[in-house]
Amino acid sequence: MIDLRSDTVTRPSERMRKAMAEAEVGDDVYREDPTVNRLEERAAEICGKEAALFVPTGTMGNTIAIKLHTRHGEEVLCDSRSHILDWELSMLAWFSGCLVRAVQTQDGILTWSQIEPALRRFGPHNAPTTLISLENTHNMGGGTVYPQTVIDEICSETHARGLKVHMDGARIFNASIASGVPVARIVRDIDTVMFCLSKALGAPVGSMLAGSIAAIEQARLYRKRLGGGMRQAGILAAAGLIALQESPARLALDHENARFLASELAGMPGISIDPAAVQTNIVIFNVSETGLSTAEFSAELKHRGVLVNGIDDRRMRVVTHFDVSREDCERALQAIAEVCANCTAAAAQRA
Repeated sequence: MIDLRSDTVTRPSERMRKAMAEAEVGDDVYREDPTVNRLEERAAEICGKEAALFVPTGTMGNTIAIKLHTRHGEEVLCDSRSHILDWELSMLAWFSGCLVRAVQTQDGILTWSQIEPALRRFGPHNAPTTLISLENTHNMGGGTVYPQTVIDEICSETHARGLKVHMDGARIFNASIASGVPVARIVRDIDTVMFCLSKALGAPVGSMLAGSIAAIEQARLYRKRLGGGMRQAGILAAAGLIALQESPARLALDHENARFLASELAGMPGISIDPAAVQTNIVIFNVSETGLSTAEFSAELKHRGVLVNGIDDRRMRVVTHFDVSREDCERALQAIAEVCANCTAAAAQRA
């Protein structure tokens, strides 16, 4: 199977497996796991932050960050298709007791001119906005990247009002490679940032949350409350260290493969896509004109050895990663072309 459902499906490299087998470990809840400690130090260094925390998942990292910056009954402002809103089981409400103030955008990228009118100030009839959350790259926006000037303006204006900014940077290394801006510069003015080791970087498990020493000390307690104290976690952290060392340099290849897929898809009957909109490793395309639902389209592709998921009843999402080669992309395109051709032929017969 050629698996293009997500970059979460990657399998650990031989170097990762070897590092995991040989990892020096201790009890991380006691802060005695040297491999976890090294991973946290390295993540903080890359982000230009004082400290970092190893967590099992990106959802846990985002959940903890939101709790750090808010109190029950306050509002968090984010894009209307944000991961924290649509894909994290309402942890923002369940754990932090906050309400989302969702702002619609064209491509998942919020600007200060969109944020400012939506801010809620404390008063007798409304809860205040206390946190702005940015997603970079933006998953449902199609892997879009925040321009640095936009991030800088949002942080400056937000902090001037005494509010905080969190970045869901699950794929921030993709954003860095695409923009040419180092991760530390991207998040320089961000209060907390979460990034995933288990997506584009290819580690089997884990994410990192980085911020100030005070924030991460509190985050450690929230991690324990959520069941994230993993004891001899150095076995997992070892793969994360390899991922940080080796994976960022090859992300450009994933971006090239995504652009290749998009350019070829654009010429297929029944498919609608703007190849110029593809910035990183995520490709979203509309299949409604084929006459198939996304569930039917997925089933046809699976029958041909390709795994792709729909994100609604009209649009499919393809994600490139290091377990997918250019040859795999070509084979996937052949399968998609076959499905589209069959749909065209069936429509002609009906006419």
